Amino acid sequence: MSSGRPPDPDQTVGFRDLFTPKLLTVFREGYGLSHFRSDALAGLTVAIVAMPLSMAIAIASGVSPERGLFTAIVGGFLVSLLGGSRFQIGGPAGAFIVLVAATAERHGIDGLILATMMSGVFLLAIGYARIGTFIKLIPYPVTIGFTAGIGVIIFTSQIKDFFGLSLVAREPSAFVPKVTVLAESAGSITPAAVALSLLTVLVILAQRRWRPSWPGILIAVVLCSLIATFLALPVETIGTRFGGIPSSLPVPELPDFSFNKALAVLPDAIAFALLGAIESLLSAVVADGMTGRRHRSNCELVAQGVANIGSAFFGGICVTGTIARTATNVRAGARGPVAGMLHSLIILAFMVLAAPLASYIPLASLAGVLVVIAYNMVEKHAMLAVAKSSKGDLLVLVVTFLLVVLRDLTEGIVVGVALGALLFINRMGKNLAIESETPLMVSDQSDRISEDKDLIDAGQGNALDAEVYRISGAFFFGAASTVGRVLDRISERRKHVIIDLSQVPFLDSTAANVLEGTARKAQQVGVRFFITGASDNLRSMLQAHGVGGSMAEFEQTIDQALEKLRSQNLNI
Repeated sequence: MSSGRPPDPDQTVGFRDLFTPKLLTVFREGYGLSHFRSDALAGLTVAIVAMPLSMAIAIASGVSPERGLFTAIVGGFLVSLLGGSRFQIGGPAGAFIVLVAATAERHGIDGLILATMMSGVFLLAIGYARIGTFIKLIPYPVTIGFTAGIGVIIFTSQIKDFFGLSLVAREPSAFVPKVTVLAESAGSITPAAVALSLLTVLVILAQRRWRPSWPGILIAVVLCSLIATFLALPVETIGTRFGGIPSSLPVPELPDFSFNKALAVLPDAIAFALLGAIESLLSAVVADGMTGRRHRSNCELVAQGVANIGSAFFGGICVTGTIARTATNVRAGARGPVAGMLHSLIILAFMVLAAPLASYIPLASLAGVLVVIAYNMVEKHAMLAVAKSSKGDLLVLVVTFLLVVLRDLTEGIVVGVALGALLFINRMGKNLAIESETPLMVSDQSDRISEDKDLIDAGQGNALDAEVYRISGAFFFGAASTVGRVLDRISERRKHVIIDLSQVPFLDSTAANVLEGTARKAQQVGVRFFITGASDNLRSMLQAHGVGGSMAEFEQTIDQALEKLRSQNLNI
């Protein structure tokens, strides 16, 4: 029975089909006025959320607020135009705050723009190389620890503006020195800033509880701006710190380039690309889960690459898929990528028509917005579930979290993934079983295999001098040494050995090498060696490693191997 939803053709394997933007797919299915109305409403809803958020993220990243708007306008438009997800909303993201701030501090704005453009080139390469599928294979504890760590970093980066502190020294980027400086400046709290920050948090939380369809972030920022302006509160605003925002996009231009500068920002560009790929694909997966659709991973990465290059041309910062704004887009009733394109155009219209109003926005209110976002990034229920389910997963989560907070985001991801992989290898190795079945015999009355010792004792059959090893589970390097130790005793008691692989779904070259060594040893001591139940793929792997010919014989089942021995009158 049909669900009434038009097909979402993403099962093709052709190169061109894999990189077809979802915008074209939506238009091919039929796009009418009703679809446009839904997308326009969703685009307006997302734009209302994205405008203050983009400026807040830019300020937290150590750049001027208009660069966040440039990113949302240019990058967001290109992500929706060319992307492989129907609902993805691109723009500046909280996950990049630490990386962007550190890059800007080390290399200046020109270096940051160059790193952003280079990351776009890397994302294009990753997408066209079809690596997107593998980027999603990140352990869940790593994702949870990573996002929680970013949440803590964002929170600490907003303490200064949240409390209106006057710092005793320049605010460091590293976590521990930053906390030290903030603690030493605790005596300079501005009550008005604290009041506006808390009011922002309360308005957003109240809206989510009682009026979830209302734009709480915009309401909070506008309300605090009005209060700060009419009461002439002594707090910093966008106007007092940055002089406001421009009323148009800048003229596109290439960033300053030199080989030495490119080499200097290369690690930052790679970090931008990897984090952007991970964040974007996670966001697309969230949208898939909410809608039942399926995104095109590599097409999405190509779009992210183009969007980062485009953002850099206009002086923007890193672009990525944004989970919260994408989820808002879905909940607002978006029907396709047009909603994301309209969201960018609406933000552009705001810049053109209402740029002077942004000067009145208190930085304390934007800090309150980011504090709420940081709190939501720490997925407490997920962390508790991981802690209850597995000590190993908890270790991966904690190590990732601590490295992200105390060391570096990229280092946290790399070490977390490595720990997760080792944990997986250990678990899979423990799940591999090898069982020995002896003695086996063939009854005189039939060809049935019997393992009943009473029949042997009663003299009703003739014992077959063979031993069967049944291996079950993934046979790979993590368990190969254990199996090898068992099989090393192969010639101690029997003249015929049967290795059954019918319950082995996969083996790697290390496992094949173990079986090759076992077969070679069997041949040297005169033991006849059978392998049964191997699939075509397993047999090809084993034969590629020299298992076959006079060294080993392949049969479909244990019964067939024993029947072959019996029919040839070997030791019966």
